[in-house]
Amino acid sequence: MNKAILTLLCITVFFAASMAQSVYPGQHERKITLPLQGKVKAYSFDLKDVRLLDSPFRQNMERDSKWIMSLGTDRLLHSFRTSAGVFAGLEGGYSFVKKLGGWESLDCELRGHSTGHILSALSYLYASTGDEAYKLKSDSLVNGLGEVQDVLLKNGHNGYLSAYPENLINRNIAGQRVWAPWYTLHKIYAGLIDQYLYCDSEKALDIVTKTAQWAYDKLMPLSEEQRKLMIRNEFGGVNEAFYNLYFITGNPKHKELAEFFYHNDVLDPLVNKENNLASKHANTFIPKVIGEARNYEIAADTRSKDIALFFWDSVIEHQTYCTGGNSQKEKFIPSDSISKYLTGYTQETCNTNNMLKLTRHLFCWDANPKYADYYETALYNHILGQQDPESGMVAYFLPLLPGAHKVYSTPEHSFWCCVGTGFENHAKYGEAIYYRTENALYVNLFIPSEMTWEEKGLKVRQETNFPEDGKVNLKIEVKTPTKVALNLRYPAWTQNVEVMVNGKKVSVKQSSSSYIVVDRTWKNGDKIEIYYPMSLQVAEANDNPDVFAVKYGPIVLAGVMGTEGMHAPAPFSDPHKHNDYYTYDYHVPANLTTALKLDKKNLNRFIKPSNNEKLVFHVLNENIRLEPLYNIHQQRYVVYWNLLK
Repeated sequence: MNKAILTLLCITVFFAASMAQSVYPGQHERKITLPLQGKVKAYSFDLKDVRLLDSPFRQNMERDSKWIMSLGTDRLLHSFRTSAGVFAGLEGGYSFVKKLGGWESLDCELRGHSTGHILSALSYLYASTGDEAYKLKSDSLVNGLGEVQDVLLKNGHNGYLSAYPENLINRNIAGQRVWAPWYTLHKIYAGLIDQYLYCDSEKALDIVTKTAQWAYDKLMPLSEEQRKLMIRNEFGGVNEAFYNLYFITGNPKHKELAEFFYHNDVLDPLVNKENNLASKHANTFIPKVIGEARNYEIAADTRSKDIALFFWDSVIEHQTYCTGGNSQKEKFIPSDSISKYLTGYTQETCNTNNMLKLTRHLFCWDANPKYADYYETALYNHILGQQDPESGMVAYFLPLLPGAHKVYSTPEHSFWCCVGTGFENHAKYGEAIYYRTENALYVNLFIPSEMTWEEKGLKVRQETNFPEDGKVNLKIEVKTPTKVALNLRYPAWTQNVEVMVNGKKVSVKQSSSSYIVVDRTWKNGDKIEIYYPMSLQVAEANDNPDVFAVKYGPIVLAGVMGTEGMHAPAPFSDPHKHNDYYTYDYHVPANLTTALKLDKKNLNRFIKPSNNEKLVFHVLNENIRLEPLYNIHQQRYVVYWNLLK
């Protein structure tokens, strides 16, 4: 072969691989074996490239960190060690290791999932801050899991690793009753993969590679009937985890494992554009679609792409509340029936977490601003407000029953799935603020932060009080003049956006739900000032215009309704009751105001901002105070109102 052609081919292959990814396109470029095959327009930054400045997001992250670091390594490893027969403490540690409760109890079949979530969260915290304390704790957990796996290997388990005995998998294969064993394995596998990607842990990669070999040996001999029977049980995003591992290792067995978990009964109707989501368990459903999104990126499988796109549109258009969440008692509701499902059990937080993950993939494919609009809505109105600032605890549901309140976990006796995703959510707020192309930077979210684009020698510092006001300031740092297009998001909720560069007004010709492109050669110290006008708006239920919520820009405002009828342990879960978030009696006072008389087309006549408090409004003649839903904690609220005519 001609030497020049060979050199060019090698360069091309290297560039393709460097633009590959593990979780989202553009990330972890040096740790990826395979090139991206699906078409991608915008690439993600690594978490290490973005540092949060002070804001409610960073404050959430710090509280999240405090909780995670308070959970001892021995406690997080105890169920793994005990199930494997590894030394867990004097006399088994029964009086020396303080046991975790709730879903991490030694007799809970889902035990171990929180350790997986915490492995991921620690890796995000390390990447987001550079603080070695997170790396040290990560290494302790990984080494402990490696010790457990080694003992199991010596006892003939061929790479198996979990906090429960392998027989739970056998029960799943046989179609016997068991609580989602592959769901838990997904959390452990994903945590180990994250430890490799974000914390450079070769040990974690070795452990998860051995677990994959065990899974391959366990699953590949199964018949098609056994496969279909097994995957009827919830398996989380284990398909995505195996796709991610395949992207790292290039081992075709890992791709086979991912494909093994293709759930025909769930996904095939989406291929045919059939929207049959009603009554389906949402958080079982969404991760399967995320796996298909990864398959498109890895293999350019347009079938997988179509599944992901149709599903996202179906959920957003027909299932999604004004807050960005979905579901009633964990299940999708009938299409276009929001007003009929305003209960105390709406919007499982895990669902929103996974919809945000899917949205990130879809944005990378075509940089459509509608994905950024949704991401902002769900991030502010659901995820940010999941955590109680006073206690650091998190909510399972975001209830929309008028007069309900958030029900928070406890530090030691909950460990629900939404606690696990909460550990992760509040550790990775820097992930979707910025995206890039070869010569352009997307600014998608207005969160105080500093972004470093190492390849361009470019830093952007974003300072803003958003959403308290609509002003966003960007400052450019470059060593030499650098030509880059800044794509500034023009949200769907605003009009008449103003942009100034170094004090000079820039002509804005774009309109809502688009990007303002400022393409120029940037010099060190250049400043961009953006003003996004914010106004009151209504968000009507998709089945009844007389049931509506009030928003200010993208922020859902809720009526603050006090604490009447709330008695301890409210607003916290009662650890003596079985999963009480699912049956919670809110004791809503009978005299609560749940209807407003106003003109939805002229809200400013009826709702006025506070004179001395940011983001606080008052409904005239009603004595009702409106605040951002994400700011309302430990008291009742109303989101959707009935219209009085």
